[in-house]
Amino acid sequence: MSHKRMPRRKAAMAVGGVAALGAAAFLLPHASASQDAGQDGRTPGGTGTARTLRATDAPGLDARLRRLLGDAFAGSYYDSGRQRLVVNVVSGDDNVVGQAEQAGAAVRQVANSAAELRAATRTLTTRAAIPGTSWAVDPRTDKVLVTADSTVTGAAWDRLRSAVRGLGPGMATLKKSAGTFRTFASGGDAIFSQAQGGGVRCSLGFNVTAADGRPAFLTAGHCGVAAEKWSDTQTGEPTATVDRAVFPGEGDFSLVTYDDPGTRAPSEVDAGDGRTVPVTRAAEATVGQAVFRMGSTTGLHDGRVTGLDATVNFQSETDPGGVDTVTGLIQTDVCAEPGDSGGPLFTQDGGALGLTSGGSGDCTGGGETFFQPVTTALRATGATLGGAGAGDQAGAGDQSGSGSGSDTGSGSEAGAGVGGDPAGGGGDASPAPTDGSRTGTADDGSPALTGTR
Repeated sequence: MSHKRMPRRKAAMAVGGVAALGAAAFLLPHASASQDAGQDGRTPGGTGTARTLRATDAPGLDARLRRLLGDAFAGSYYDSGRQRLVVNVVSGDDNVVGQAEQAGAAVRQVANSAAELRAATRTLTTRAAIPGTSWAVDPRTDKVLVTADSTVTGAAWDRLRSAVRGLGPGMATLKKSAGTFRTFASGGDAIFSQAQGGGVRCSLGFNVTAADGRPAFLTAGHCGVAAEKWSDTQTGEPTATVDRAVFPGEGDFSLVTYDDPGTRAPSEVDAGDGRTVPVTRAAEATVGQAVFRMGSTTGLHDGRVTGLDATVNFQSETDPGGVDTVTGLIQTDVCAEPGDSGGPLFTQDGGALGLTSGGSGDCTGGGETFFQPVTTALRATGATLGGAGAGDQAGAGDQSGSGSGSDTGSGSEAGAGVGGDPAGGGGDASPAPTDGSRTGTADDGSPALTGTR
């Protein structure tokens, strides 16, 4: 977005850019491999032939299977290569398998139940809440994936490794990340504030309408905790005020209301180069799903969802010996950097998924990034998707998706806290990089959008 001062009753700090998305799509999902079904349509260890479905339909089928299978359900993920939802089951009952196959899923029998994996993550929370660690259930391996960043060494590493071993064989995988888990405060379109210790820069996520009808937007909670007043220019007068902020704890989100009640804030994502993606609904993420992230620091990048209901343990921003733990996040392999906090995670067809929280790595070497689910933020704040006056008023109760990942994830690297770039840089949102851009078709066969990892 342009960082010149916007007229009142115009799109102050709007997510949208200056031109609507035309017939030619421009984002391409990252074509990463997942655990594919066999040539006969059967998944390893499974039976039957699954039906193809679009990625946008996967959350609905996942929710149906949870209800249908009960305790036999052990997680699911979307196989983008074959356009199928793979469901894990722990029961060898032919009736259970048949029900899942009849519903349209590819069935895979696994050893660890969802309850056992959730219990493992609770044990880790008790024994290994060490700064620089994270964990999430990975339905593709039927294990808990535990990650330690480069700061976890010596006694801390020994403690973590002991906790993982204590879970028993076949229950968890431990890996090291070359980067450092950090917050990405500094962002769609950039927003700025002055806080104790200097300036703060974040990204606007999605425009919404607050419960009382005021125009507002969602961004990262650690941004809202850091500062109360926000502007769309580095040195401009504040144009929005934090209404509610959650961080750390059960999420990382803020509801920020525009000071001018006449602000028209469009329901769209600025994808750089004057291009926009209309946002039509809030949706739940699915493991394996192709996603896109926009941030004012690094522009447009794409990747896949790798975990849900993620937990991350960050070094506290206020207590050198403390830990800031955030739960309930979406884990991805999309890159991000400081300044991208709060920016939107979305699908090529306009589904709003999340708000950038943090992670490790960068957009040169890659890394992991974690996101606050939009649906959770909408329910908690009572807001509805779409800017006031924008004509896109999908209410929180109408949001598509059905909590597809409550059992398929439970830990990962989320970013939070303020430690981002000081408000010294900034300018217009960065255009999507051109190196490595891709074109083609999306998971569901629709026209492709172009982007980079």
